[in-house]
Amino acid sequence: MKDFFKYLLATVVGVLITSLLAFFIFLGVIGAMMSKSDKPIDVKENSLLVLKLNKEIADRGSNNPMANFDFMSMKPVTTIGLNDILKAIKNAADDPKIKGIYIENESIPAGTATVEEIRNALIKFKESGKFIISYSNVYSQNSYYFASVADKVMLNPEGAIDWVGLRSEIMFFKNALEKLGVEAQILRHGKFKSAVEPFMSDKMSPENREQTMTYLGSIWDHWVEGIAKERGLEVKDLNQWADNLTIRNAKAALEHNMIDSLLYKDEVIDMLKELTDTKPKKDINSVSIEQYAKVPAPRKQKGLIKDKIAVVYASGEISMGEQTEGGIGGEGFARAIREARRDSSIKAIVLRVNSPGGSALASELIWREMSLAREVKPVIVSMGDVAASGGYYIAAPADVIIANPTTITGSIGVFGMIPNIQQVMNKKLGINIDVVKTNKSSDLGSLFRPLTAQERAVIQLGIEDVYTTFIGHVADGRELTVEQVDEIGQGRVWSGVNALDIKLIDEFGGLERAIEIAAERAELEQYRITELPKQEDPFQALLKELTGSAKMKIFEKEFGFAYKQYSRIQSIMENRGVQARLPYDVEIY
Repeated sequence: MKDFFKYLLATVVGVLITSLLAFFIFLGVIGAMMSKSDKPIDVKENSLLVLKLNKEIADRGSNNPMANFDFMSMKPVTTIGLNDILKAIKNAADDPKIKGIYIENESIPAGTATVEEIRNALIKFKESGKFIISYSNVYSQNSYYFASVADKVMLNPEGAIDWVGLRSEIMFFKNALEKLGVEAQILRHGKFKSAVEPFMSDKMSPENREQTMTYLGSIWDHWVEGIAKERGLEVKDLNQWADNLTIRNAKAALEHNMIDSLLYKDEVIDMLKELTDTKPKKDINSVSIEQYAKVPAPRKQKGLIKDKIAVVYASGEISMGEQTEGGIGGEGFARAIREARRDSSIKAIVLRVNSPGGSALASELIWREMSLAREVKPVIVSMGDVAASGGYYIAAPADVIIANPTTITGSIGVFGMIPNIQQVMNKKLGINIDVVKTNKSSDLGSLFRPLTAQERAVIQLGIEDVYTTFIGHVADGRELTVEQVDEIGQGRVWSGVNALDIKLIDEFGGLERAIEIAAERAELEQYRITELPKQEDPFQALLKELTGSAKMKIFEKEFGFAYKQYSRIQSIMENRGVQARLPYDVEIY
């Protein structure tokens, strides 16, 4: 028996030591992979910058190694931030080694405003006199709008352009919830606050249909006008072709001048060799946008530049707590704004907002710090794909708010929802819930009983209070009356085009324009950019998120398209308190 325990102990210790060694070897392998992928490359003469945007684009690139690792294939996955793409295109215009840009995108998994900012950067790139060539087997609508700025737009002879117009599809759960015996107890302010409609109706309300048609139509009009300008086409023709499904194949696209040539990939490569002075039997010196983003930009100024502009990234849903990657923590993010306000070397703040909103209380914490910052230095807001509801709440105090024409914003309204699952528990599952309480409403918010009339009234008063505060903040920040804000509020969603007309924003532009305005307001001729909130040390992030990130990567791989719905449901289940959130997630392709 003594020998048995001795061998058992030796086995356990051996397994522990082996597991520990395997873990550190695993970390070393990942570190080596990530180090290799992060190493800057040497750009050769007559190089071609390849712009293939086939990965999700965040406003800011992550230095978390777990964000760039696919546990299913055990390989690093290249990701890139919009900030890196814009800097790379800007640097390429001045780089004598870069001859031009080659675009190859069938569809771009990014929001409309992100596509707009990169497209505008390409238009500016063309001022350098360098070429832009675009080729694809198939163009989705957003990728064709993006590619339309190219000097030559080419398509596979058997390819196609998806040209049918935009649509909005919303899934409604009311009937399904009734069959399950679940009651969605909803409280809201704003006739357009349609975040809760899927749980209380089986179709869009007239107000929701109106707002959706307004912003969707303005985005489509902007795309069509942009394409018409770059391609020398007529807006009415582009709309007629969409109505009649005229662009049914590649030949029709060529016939109607939506593209310049029908070519196979090898023919495109031959063309690019000529443009880059590459001999026929040699390979083209090419560099991807991800690789080129790691190439240090040439220093234009000598010596240390002390003055800084802080670009603070607010990306994801707003919730209480500390800052997280992919989310906005109320306390943590407010602290980042406070640090930027107190730092005397930071002369101006640019808040980059890409958020559908979330917790009203967390939004209030960030609003307060934004208001205090505006009192001591210029504060400029740059809106990304979405800056709505709570996302607009935190932007309201800024001196200047800029957005792209296709940005989704507004949604100035609030709501709350408490599901009542008493019937599904009792009648469907045979489960009864009993409670002991000291006061009449001690179990307020319980999922296992309906709200009383008194409780509904109290919660509705809370909703009204938050809405009153919300429109008051917007009125103060935008120099409007409360009545004016209420008229354009009510939870209504607007595009950037609409938002400019009703004074929710000041002008069109992207992140680069916001930085220019900040420099002008702070009277800075020389400055450097510092990005906040500060990202975690890569190794610490690796240790902190190893298990969680691996699990989510596996879920994402297994669920595929349904992963977004899974993550959305998870987010809803974690919501607490009154919400200031966009009615739905907007994806336009």
